[in-house]
Amino acid sequence: MKKKHTTRKFTNKTTTPAKQQKHKSTEKVEGMRLNKYIAHCGICSRREAAELVKTGEIKVNGNVLIEPWYQIQEGDKVEYKGKQLQPEVHKIYVLMNKPKNAITTVSDDRNRRTVLDIIGTKVEERIFPVGRLDRATVGLLLLTNDGDLANKLAHPSYQVQKIYHVTLDRDVKQAHIDAIRAGITLEDGPVPVDIVNYAKGKQNEVMIEIHIGRNRIVRRIFEHFHYEVKKLDRTYYAGLTKKDLPRGNFRYLTEREVIMLKHFT
Repeated sequence: MKKKHTTRKFTNKTTTPAKQQKHKSTEKVEGMRLNKYIAHCGICSRREAAELVKTGEIKVNGNVLIEPWYQIQEGDKVEYKGKQLQPEVHKIYVLMNKPKNAITTVSDDRNRRTVLDIIGTKVEERIFPVGRLDRATVGLLLLTNDGDLANKLAHPSYQVQKIYHVTLDRDVKQAHIDAIRAGITLEDGPVPVDIVNYAKGKQNEVMIEIHIGRNRIVRRIFEHFHYEVKKLDRTYYAGLTKKDLPRGNFRYLTEREVIMLKHFT
């Protein structure tokens, strides 16, 4: 029987979250590559961690190290922004129905509200968003401290399935639906689309299923035909849906969902 989930609205009050599924990590860190070690500390994915290292934002034993492939030795002290990093013992997986005007970053230098502000202190472990949804886009967003899983979900070779509900400024011509389905080419290359159809019988609303994850790709598809996207909602992500998860709420993944994600990748 499927487990029932408790969802919560974001407020400034301290509330007790539903019991979380914690997954203990037993992997040894000695001999681990530096970027993987950083990912295990719940900062970001391995790919993003490699960029942090290359840009000189990571110190090892007090010295800036720019080689992501450096292998961690016993006693090494790894620092980011002046704070020592420690691998997260428990892996946490959180699914959010992201609201509009929330930034998909861990922090924002312009003090705008981020998805981590919505999480607040309700999750003890340090987590980060997997991939990005732009500020105006709403819908499903996964947050975790599992850098390996995040790296796999974000990598193009795994072709993670995503479905979006798109609301346009006017009716979409059938010829444009057909052209998108056949495959268009943008400035950064071909855009394969799995499924595209009108949504709910409304010609200004479209459901589109894709596996690619290029920047602003759904908006750019419709801008190519001179439509303006008025609303963009990710309704499905890697086997996860918004069922029983209102906008602005988040919940922990069930054990079954975590297994499904890891099997998928």
